[in-house]
Amino acid sequence: MFWSQRARVDYTFRRRATLAALFQGLSSAMDACDADPYLRRAAKFHGERTDRACPVCKSRKMVELRYTFGDQLGQYSGRLKSLEELREMQSEFGEFRVYEVEVCNDCGWNHLVASFLLGDGVNRRPPRKVRTIEDEKVG
Repeated sequence: MFWSQRARVDYTFRRRATLAALFQGLSSAMDACDADPYLRRAAKFHGERTDRACPVCKSRKMVELRYTFGDQLGQYSGRLKSLEELREMQSEFGEFRVYEVEVCNDCGWNHLVASFLLGDGVNRRPPRKVRTIEDEKVG
């Protein structure tokens, strides 16, 4: 998928354990389907559809979100990125971490799918800080 992908951590076993605990009655659906309101909103407006059904409610409204973090991203660290944006970014930045999260828009199931590093390995300074609306003082 990405030519520069490395240090991948797959959370499939953790996901299976969470689902097993749910289906065995060791945890409740409220524990498993506890997506934060901000995560649900991000999933609704920025999520990329998957071909997987939700393991809890069987809905086909599962989406994936990809959050990016890294010193070289500067003020853009912590933002959501699409697959297309990540393909471009891997050549523009030396190293940053991506966290893939799956979210069900119906029941609120959410789980970390994987994390991995992207980037071409060339150390760069973060981009210059650009003033945003958040920087403006209100009042």
